[in-house]
Amino acid sequence: MAETINVLCYKSKTLSNGEHPLMIRICKNGKKKYVSLGLSVKAEHWNFEKNIPKPNCPNREHINILIANKKKEYETEIVKLKSEDKLFTANTLNERITSSVKPRTVEDTFKEYISLLKEENRRGYMLSVQQVYNSLIKYNKHLDLYFTDLDSAWLKKYEAWLRNNGLAENTIGIRFRTLRTIYNYAIEKDIVQAEYYPFKKYKVSKLNQETAKRALSKENIDKILHYQSKNRFMRLPIDLFAFTYYAGGINFVDIANLTKDNIIDNRIVYKRCKTGKLIKLPLTQQAKEIISKYHNPNNPYLFPVFSAQHITEQQKANRLHKVITNVNRRLKQIGEELKLPIPITTYVARHSQATIMKKAGVSTAIIGQIMGHSSERITQIYLDSFDNEQINDAMKNLF
Repeated sequence: MAETINVLCYKSKTLSNGEHPLMIRICKNGKKKYVSLGLSVKAEHWNFEKNIPKPNCPNREHINILIANKKKEYETEIVKLKSEDKLFTANTLNERITSSVKPRTVEDTFKEYISLLKEENRRGYMLSVQQVYNSLIKYNKHLDLYFTDLDSAWLKKYEAWLRNNGLAENTIGIRFRTLRTIYNYAIEKDIVQAEYYPFKKYKVSKLNQETAKRALSKENIDKILHYQSKNRFMRLPIDLFAFTYYAGGINFVDIANLTKDNIIDNRIVYKRCKTGKLIKLPLTQQAKEIISKYHNPNNPYLFPVFSAQHITEQQKANRLHKVITNVNRRLKQIGEELKLPIPITTYVARHSQATIMKKAGVSTAIIGQIMGHSSERITQIYLDSFDNEQINDAMKNLF
C-alpha cells in the first residue's frame, strides 16, 4: 500500500488560546501516525477540504513554507528508504526524520570538533581550526546560527571580508578548506542534511594558489650544511636543519619530542604528531653525529628543545613556538648571507630532501612513506609494502 504524507488541522483538540494544532499525518499500511508541526491556527482560518490555510490566515506564507518543507523532508526520506530497499512503518519513518538532524549550531560544532582534536592530541591542527573559529567570530560577531545559514552568498561575503582585511590568497584558501571540513563533519554527524552543502556552488578550489618554490638543490643544501659561524647560537639551527634533511624530512615538532626510546635497532622509530602514523627510518651516520653532539644525561629528549620541566601541553606549545621562531629567524639570516634563492626554514629541509629523492627516481609512494604522508592515497596502499632495504636505498640519494 502506498504511503501518504498530509498536513491537517487537528480540530478535535483545542489549545488554551482557542486554536487547533497543525499535525503531520503519516499513513502507511493502514496505520496512521500524527506528529505536531509546532504551529496552531483557528478553525476559521483553515480550509478543511484542501487542508491549507485560508487567504485570511495570519502568517499564511510562513505556514505554507513550513508545511512544504516538512512534507518534502518526509517524502525525501521515503524515496531514500525505497532506493535502499529498506522496509519501514509510519513510526520508524518518523523516528528517522526526528533523529536525522540535531539542532546544533555552528558554534556547538566548532567547539565539539576542537575538543575532539584536543583529545587526539592534534594540537597543531586544533590551533588552525581555532584560528578559523576566531576569524568567523570576528566577521559575524557570533556563530549562534545553523549550517543552513552558511549558503554560497554568506561564504562570498566572508571571502570579501577576508580580502578587505588584507589576507593572502593561500591564507583565505586555508580558512575555507577548514570551514569545509567542519561542514563535512556536521553532515557526517547528522547535524545538517547534505542537500544544503554550499560547497557545490562555492568552489574552494578557486582559492588555491601555486605555492612558492620551497626546495633547494643539493649544491645549496651543502652550502647550509657546511656553513661556519663564530656565533654559537647559529649552530643549533644548522644542526636541526641538517637533522631534518638526514632523517627523512622529519617535522620540527617530531624532532622536539624524540627521546632515546625512539632509537631502536639503529633506526628512528616514532609516531608523527600530526597524523599518528608510525615512521621507521634508518639512522644515518650524519644523524647519529648530530644526536651525539646534544647528548645530555639530565635531559630525556635528544635535542635541547624540551626538557624535563616541560610537562603540560601548554608548556610544550609555548616552548616549541619560541624555539622554532628563533631557529627559523636565524636560518633566514644564514640564507641571506649565503645568497640562497629562497628564505630558509626547517620546512625547506623537509621539502628539499623529498624533491632531491624524486629527481633521483625514487617513487612517490616510498617518499610518501618516509615523510609520513598519510593523506596520500597511494602511500596508504603501499604503506606496509616496502622493506627496510628499499627505504635505506632511497635515502642514499641525499648524500
